[in-house]
Amino acid sequence: MQQIKVLGMGCSKCAKTVESIERIAKELGVDVQLEKIEDPQQIIAYGVMSTPAVVLNEVLVHAGSIPHRDAIEQWLKA
Repeated sequence: MQQIKVLGMGCSKCAKTVESIERIAKELGVDVQLEKIEDPQQIIAYGVMSTPAVVLNEVLVHAGSIPHRDAIEQWLKA
């Protein structure tokens, strides 16, 4: 099971990122543990300066925009 955290302060791009990951995981039949992190201290601890950001299994894999479908699929298949 992939552990995914979406870091962001609750903006529409952050919500869209969560929705996209959930939808694509369901389409691919991949179980994910998805967590939304909105606490600024936790976000900064990952070294993130722009959101939304995505952390996969405790590794920062994306920051600053809504990730493209291709990137999400690669993360889920890893």
